[in-house]
Amino acid sequence: MSLDPQNGWKWIVVRLKNKFFITGLIFVLWMLIFDNSNWISMISTRRKINKMEEEKEYYQNKINDDKRKIKELRTNNENLEKFAREQYLMKKPNEEIFIIDENDL
Repeated sequence: MSLDPQNGWKWIVVRLKNKFFITGLIFVLWMLIFDNSNWISMISTRRKINKMEEEKEYYQNKINDDKRKIKELRTNNENLEKFAREQYLMKKPNEEIFIIDENDL
């Protein structure tokens, strides 16, 4: 096939006259754009599903970490005391607490 522009146009004209080519082209366009389950929305949906599966894995790991922490707090009183002091600023009687903000350093 030569690079002559005339031959290029002839190829296009010949293809556009072929009813099977036109039918196939219409079908492909219909499936890409117009159909309810078109390929564009399927790709978009697949991306959303992948993102949600990653989020699911992240939250599952967080749940497992929290379960482990809860188990530690329920079984070890020293850990429970440490947690209460750090998170809720609890103290023993006759103790003073000094709060140092990390942003002030």
